[in-house]
This record gives sequence, structure tokens and C-alpha cells, in this order.
Amino acid sequence: MRLIIRTMQDQILKLKREKDAVILAHNYQPPQIQDIADIVGDSLELARKAQKVEQEVIVFCGVDFMAETAKVLNPEKTILQPAKEAICPMATLLPPETMKKARKDHPNAEVVMYVNTHAAAKVYADVICTSANCVKIVENMDSDEILFAPDAHLAHYVQKRTKKKIIPVPESGLCVVHNNIMYEDVIKTREKHPNALLTVHPETPPKVQEIADHIGSTSQMIKYVKETDHDQFIIGTEIGLIHRMRKEAPGKTYIPACERAVCTNMKKTNLENLKQALELEQHRVEIPEDIAGKARAAIQRMLDMR
Repeated sequence: MRLIIRTMQDQILKLKREKDAVILAHNYQPPQIQDIADIVGDSLELARKAQKVEQEVIVFCGVDFMAETAKVLNPEKTILQPAKEAICPMATLLPPETMKKARKDHPNAEVVMYVNTHAAAKVYADVICTSANCVKIVENMDSDEILFAPDAHLAHYVQKRTKKKIIPVPESGLCVVHNNIMYEDVIKTREKHPNALLTVHPETPPKVQEIADHIGSTSQMIKYVKETDHDQFIIGTEIGLIHRMRKEAPGKTYIPACERAVCTNMKKTNLENLKQALELEQHRVEIPEDIAGKARAAIQRMLDMR
């Protein structure tokens, strides 16, 4: 099996060179995808680096809104999403009509929208944020009233760290994967591993956040385990992140906070459909410019906030 995987990886790397392509992969991608990607990171890292790549073809191994973001930032380049059916359930919770109504109901509020949304919804955002910079973005807004969409758990995280009024849109928006990391499960895991530090993603439920030793985006979680003088960690996010942790901070023990924290949509990318996407240059991401232009302005505002 290892030989088969290695052979296919070599074929993909050869195709990548022939097609003048670059492979971007999110931290939740399967290990065999991460291992051949040029860039592995969280949403903020990938958004920043997508703007800087020189290659004409970007193969985005992730879910739909991520490939859309790459296309919005690189309208002249070819963006391929190997698993076209990899759709983020959270992004579907915010249709444009919902955001349009919320803006009408709260005319004095500014909209800080999580990157985990579709381009058509981003049209209604004043600025985009990620889990790595959400508090900073909110603090930089002029209004004291913020419509925050679409993750209510992330909205809770922000509200605990700002004096501004955070209004979640929709009220019950969440990531089904992180919501699976339940308080009771985490308590049991900590009882089994009393010497481990708990680091969790801010998309986890508030009760889980309250007992964590550290809360951060996936890139911040990696930085935490690398720089903390400790050798055991309970990881409260999608389990795919543990592969990168083991590569970048070896010799430490990483325990999933919940074995159910698996994003099936992230796992839809595989070596076969990645190879096929490169061979046929299929599953191209296209966004009408009237939508892309407005979404680009909101994303660029985030990228300009250093």
C-alpha cells in the first residue's frame, strides 16, 4: 500500500511541474495530501499565500469556500478543487438573503464575516476574518455593534474578548465537527490523560473553551505545541491537524479530544481525484465578477489589517 501511495504521489508531483501548478492544502486534509502539498496551513495562511504564488494553476485541497477564496484573490489564475463535492456545511448556513436581512435589521452594525462562507454571502461583509484574527478584526471596526457570521461559538469567543456588542448571524450557526467535541468527552479524555494540556479551536462549544489551557486557530495551536515546554497535548479540533503536529513537533504525544472530530468533506480529497484534477484541469472554480469584486474588497480589507 505504501508503494502504491508513493507512486501516485510521484505521479502527482510530476504533473504539478508539467502544469506549472502549486498545491495548497488545509491542515485538515488527509496525511497523504498534506505530505505532497507545497503549502499547508489554516485559512488565513492559505489566503495570504494564495496571493503570492507565481504558478498559473492553483490546486486547492480543501472545501469549497477555500477554493472560492483563492479564485477571488487570483481572478486571472486557474483554480482547481479536486473534490468538487467537498462543501462546508457551515458555509451553507449563511445564504445571502439571511445576511441581507440582518443588515437591514441592524443598520448601524458593521459585518465581520468568517471566511468559512461562500462568495455570494461575502458580498454583504464589511470585512472577512478567520479564527486567527477575529478579535483583532472586530477591535479594528468603527462600530460598537458587530454582526458576526456564521459561527455562534466563534462569536462567543470574540464576545468574551471585546466590549463591543456581538450579534451572531444566524443565532445557532456552528461547525458540526467542532460541535461534536462535547464537554463530557473532553472531561473523560482529561481524566485519562491528567498531565496533558488542552488546546482547542474557538469553534468548539463555549463549555469546552472555558476549560481549555489554550484556545486558537489551527496555526496558533501548532505554534502552541511547538513552543510550549510540555510533551503531552489534548487536541480539540479536527483530527487531521495532529498529522502536521507530529511532523513539526515530533517527540510529543497528541491525543484527540474527541475521535468523532472528523470532517468528512475535508477527507473527500484523495490522491486519485487530485491526480485527475491536474491531468484534466477539471473542477475549475468560477465566480461571476460582480460577486467576486465585492467579496475581494472584504477579503483584502482583512489582509491589509496587519
